[in-house]
Amino acid sequence: MFITFEGGEGAGKSTQARRLAEALTVAGHDVVATREPGGAPGAEVLRGLLLSPEYDWAPRTEILLHFAARAEHLARTVLPALKRGHIVVCDRFADSTMAYQGYGLNADRPLIAALTGLLPVRPNVTIVLRATATVAARRIAARQAALDRYESMDAAFHFRVAAGFDAIAAAEPDRCVVVDADGTPEAVHQAVMAAVRSRLP
Repeated sequence: MFITFEGGEGAGKSTQARRLAEALTVAGHDVVATREPGGAPGAEVLRGLLLSPEYDWAPRTEILLHFAARAEHLARTVLPALKRGHIVVCDRFADSTMAYQGYGLNADRPLIAALTGLLPVRPNVTIVLRATATVAARRIAARQAALDRYESMDAAFHFRVAAGFDAIAAAEPDRCVVVDADGTPEAVHQAVMAAVRSRLP
């Protein structure tokens, strides 16, 4: 089973992906927790380039770099784990490319859709965490870390990203479960667990 987490900055994806992986492990499942961009040595190199504020990529270059990292991640981490029968829990996947590059940066959505269609696997379930701008901003500020390239973009960009995730979730309701992410980590975790339990084999 392939489970992905999606949502904008400060929605709590990393926290909730980690908590889900831990809960599934305790329940007796073999779980691989991973992330994008990254999740494999070569893909982590590309992650550093993509998130660095030093680079201002051309839109098509940025799309292709994300899919290059994704191809490496799938080949080295995701597909081998699924072949072994493990549950894979991934912090971001292809929906983030559509939301961030396709909607946020107004880049080539048909290209992103075409490349997504070529992927050898699609998530069984995608948890879309939806946090209000005020809550997300408070969480980002609490990290006390330097902002990466996407976090430092303006409010209009993040508004378009949120609209992108809403459009993705509305288009694929059988795969996507929208979860209110404004609550406490425990409350959000319980909502995530309820969504996942109903889909576990």
